[in-house]
Amino acid sequence: MTQHTPDRAEALEIFLKYNKGKSLINHGKSVEAVMRYFASKNNEDPEKWGIIGLVHDIDYEMYPEEHCQKAKEILEAAAWPEEYVRAVMSHGWGEVTDIKPETLLEKTLYAVDELCGLITACALVRPSKSVMDLTVKSVKKKWKVKSFAAGANREIITRGAEMLGCELPDLMADCIEGMKTVSDEIGL
Repeated sequence: MTQHTPDRAEALEIFLKYNKGKSLINHGKSVEAVMRYFASKNNEDPEKWGIIGLVHDIDYEMYPEEHCQKAKEILEAAAWPEEYVRAVMSHGWGEVTDIKPETLLEKTLYAVDELCGLITACALVRPSKSVMDLTVKSVKKKWKVKSFAAGANREIITRGAEMLGCELPDLMADCIEGMKTVSDEIGL
């Protein structure tokens, strides 16, 4: 099967085929927005980065025990480019795959995936329930409370920031800014 480059409509269609839960769909859209934000900031292709961000957890709802492995099968069956498949696989490095993030795109996805979840949790406990008035200071305060959003792996976020050579507060600020671009769509 000949590989082809998917557009956003195709990416959303295949993502929604495997995901029905609102929180996981919103997470995909959050990561997509943050990836687009980082792509623009780094003079990279926002469409490609966003699509990969959107589908990174394509298999998580239906196949949590085979996370990333099923994603590979699904995306290869749809003839997606190897670069896209590898990027999706690399976000599970050290947890469910041994594919280490190497490119800027892969390192960014690895760094922001868990952080988007933490930022979502931080926004939801605010009176506004929004990222629009969320500050880095607020996220840093919640970061220290290990029981808060315990599913957001802080070691992965820290390792991702190190891979990118950036400070954690800067990564948090950029993620918040990226998520603001889709705040209405994700209900934050």
